[in-house]
Amino acid sequence: MTSIPTDSLDLPTLQTKFRNVMAAVCTPVAVVTATSDDLPYGTTVSAFTSLSMTPPMVLVSLDTGSELLAVVQKTGTFGLNVLGSAQSDLALTFARKGGPAKFSGVAWENESGVPRLPGASGFLACSVEQMVEGGDHLVVLGGVRTAHLLDSPPLTYHDRVFGTHVALGDG
Repeated sequence: MTSIPTDSLDLPTLQTKFRNVMAAVCTPVAVVTATSDDLPYGTTVSAFTSLSMTPPMVLVSLDTGSELLAVVQKTGTFGLNVLGSAQSDLALTFARKGGPAKFSGVAWENESGVPRLPGASGFLACSVEQMVEGGDHLVVLGGVRTAHLLDSPPLTYHDRVFGTHVALGDG
């Protein structure tokens, strides 16, 4: 594969510019969860999307150094809790380091072998189908085994702040 020239930018400058461009992209916010030895693990992500309808699949990007990725690799399962607009506190809780301690004081239930966060606007329980290297992350392709939708506005992240989607009109 041929690489694209970086227009003579040094790597730190390119990374800063890249980070600023990506901050301008509005993304949904989710907490990816898994369980190991009866302990729940989770991390906040904004790099996830639907992949396929037949069969139903999603993809999520996880940092290669994360505890959660190690659990997902071990168990072959994960949950995708798409957060609702009132759950920015959960997004911040799961964005920090801390393993199972992140769940201290957080309500959750086991659904299809993975932690489900009540109040999430959507929930998917998935089986790992494939993992693909992508820089300092692994892209996890998940086959959807369970899907639930709650009628609540989604939590979004744009320009380094949380918000939600607002329709422009009847379209």
